[in-house]
Amino acid sequence: MPKTAAIVPLDRIESLILLIRGRKVMLDSHLAGLYGVSTKRLNEQVKRNSQRFPTDFMFQLTLAESRSLRSQFATSNRQRGGSRYRPYAFTEHGAMMAASVLNTRRAIEVSLYVVRAFVKLREFLGTHKQLARKLAELESRIEAHDEEITALFEAIRQLMQPPDKPGKPIGFHG
Repeated sequence: MPKTAAIVPLDRIESLILLIRGRKVMLDSHLAGLYGVSTKRLNEQVKRNSQRFPTDFMFQLTLAESRSLRSQFATSNRQRGGSRYRPYAFTEHGAMMAASVLNTRRAIEVSLYVVRAFVKLREFLGTHKQLARKLAELESRIEAHDEEITALFEAIRQLMQPPDKPGKPIGFHG
């Protein structure tokens, strides 16, 4: 397959993937921007095809989650033209399904990059977990050796101390 320039840089997509409720997701406004449609249009298509979006594909943020994101991204509040609705969060599968219900050429092309970004993030996290596991294993080995070394030094110290009571002299005394 020939290499072509990405429609949307993978780095940009990766930066839009958030961790919410322990799941890697993208917000409706971010997906809409990538897919070249308005957030309103994206959400309309999702609602028209609600049976394609179970809770493991998409969920709506709570008010607290929405406020938290607003403060993180420094977006405006409702009185100043901010979003009136709580955003929807799409998992990797939800993002693909959203592209299919939009059925635009750009949505289909960009959805491939979105999936690649999710896969790359999953691979990175998998590597990170393996590294953390190896580090913990090494740490436990070192701790075990530390205990053995400490015990060895303690034994040497005990051997270096003079006996508490003078014992009977050893040898011939005349």
